[in-house]
Amino acid sequence: MKLRYKISGLIALAITLTSCSGGGTSSSQESFVSGNGAVTFIDINKRTSAPHLSGQTLSGTYYEFSGGKTAVVNVWASWCSPCRAEAPTLVALSKKYPETSFIGILTRDNPATAEAFQRRFNLSYPTLIDDSLLIGFKGSLPANAIPTTVVIDKNGKVAARISGQVTVASLSQLIERVSNE
Repeated sequence: MKLRYKISGLIALAITLTSCSGGGTSSSQESFVSGNGAVTFIDINKRTSAPHLSGQTLSGTYYEFSGGKTAVVNVWASWCSPCRAEAPTLVALSKKYPETSFIGILTRDNPATAEAFQRRFNLSYPTLIDDSLLIGFKGSLPANAIPTTVVIDKNGKVAARISGQVTVASLSQLIERVSNE
């Protein structure tokens, strides 16, 4: 019987260590895999509705996305190094495209650390602190890595996703494409 527990323990350890290697992708301390920046775009007639985005923000206020315009939703955490790397790009693009709503969703993070991240990178857009919002993307383009950025069209449908760190070129192209539909 003791041998069975030792084997089970070794198998669990092997799975844990293997999941951290990511096979070419990096993994965070929170067991999220960092994506490679892959872009997925959905044709207009195949899109599904985005979840209702509302709730308490990191700054303690209530936010509700009213729709009617393009939105960029970025899932992030302060412990995620690609999130830190992409933050200046997101801030710059939120200024370049003021007609587009930028919304953050904090995932698996300590609010105090996330607030410091928000101050450090001067994130001017709201960050919702409810992980359950991510479940609403399940039927379309879920957050399959951290960071994940989803673009929502003017009709409230999920139009595109960047799995991993955004670049100025990749996100600008999506914003312009979706906004001009």
